[in-house]
Amino acid sequence: MKTKDLLNEIADLPVKVRAQLADEILATLNPVDQDIQDAWVEEVHRRMTAVEEGKSELIPGGNVFKQADDIVNE
Repeated sequence: MKTKDLLNEIADLPVKVRAQLADEILATLNPVDQDIQDAWVEEVHRRMTAVEEGKSELIPGGNVFKQADDIVNE
């Protein structure tokens, strides 16, 4: 099958299937290091727990960007 034919066939797929296919193709170009992935998952769980237990303060994104902009423009 030629590349053009394959792309035409893919274009006919539902958006959700195309997105999944794109993710899987990209994963083959940039494989995930499982140790790093596991560390990130653990960090996300740690942060979620801290928020749920009131140990972390959530700051609205707009405030964060304003603070960063203020720092950069000092």
